[in-house]
Parts: sequence; C-alpha cells; structure tokens
Amino acid sequence: MAITKRTPLTIPTMPENITKDELSLVRSYLLLTFIHKVFERDCRAIGKSGLFKTPQLYMELVSSATKKTSLMLKEVTRELTVSQLKINTVRQDQRGVTAEYNCRGYAGEIHILWPGFRNEMMQRMRAYLGLGAELASVLPGEERAEQMAMSI
Repeated sequence: MAITKRTPLTIPTMPENITKDELSLVRSYLLLTFIHKVFERDCRAIGKSGLFKTPQLYMELVSSATKKTSLMLKEVTRELTVSQLKINTVRQDQRGVTAEYNCRGYAGEIHILWPGFRNEMMQRMRAYLGLGAELASVLPGEERAEQMAMSI
C-alpha cells in the first residue's frame, strides 16, 4: 500500500498532480533498486559460501536476473527523467520504505509498508529468475518474510 504526501516547493502557474503512472515509476525504481542489491549480494554469497558443488551454475542464474534488473532499472531511470521526476532520498525503517521525490516543481513522498513491498519483491524476483508462481510455497509465509527482511 502506497501513501503519498505532496508539498509545493515553488508556486507554478499550473500545478500538476503526479499521475498514477508516475507513482508507479517511483515504486518500480524502489523495487528494482532493492532487488538488484539483493541479487548482487546473493551472487557474492553463493560464490564465497563453499556450500555448493557447482556454484557457477547458481551464480549464473542469479547473475542473469541481476542483469535483467539492471536493464530495467536503467529504463525506469530514463522514464523518470522524461517525466521530470527526481528521487531525492530513499529511507527504510521498521515500517517500510519511504522515498522523497520532486515532480515538476512539487515535492512528495511515497511510503510503502514492508509486507506489500516484500511480497512484490518476491514476485518480481521469481519472475526475473524464471521461476513460476507454483513453487512459491516452498517456504512458509512467515519464514519467507523473515528471510527477505534479513536480506535487504
């Protein structure tokens, strides 16, 4: 669930509200940034763990997903620029993730609570790894959420 708050920086002649598509870009930027970091960290951990007989196979899988997120993040960043949207700060706390942004002269915030953010991250990560939704029940829900909280 995303909550937005807007405060004017300057007084433009025609105030324009941020659109749903623009908010979606901000949300995608946040998700892709977090997912990219998780994939990079996981890839390093697989390589260094010494637990796998063939770590290169798993690293290749995760690395491929990392490249996908990188390409998508570049595209979202380009779209943010086209939309005159700039993300100034990203913060995370016990409740969730907050991003402060500027959009056409207005400052705003978007808050995304952890449960929804983690759920969407997991769905997207599964897609980037080429996994189907039918395998999502490998870990019980609470354990998946705990595992994701530790990995961010």
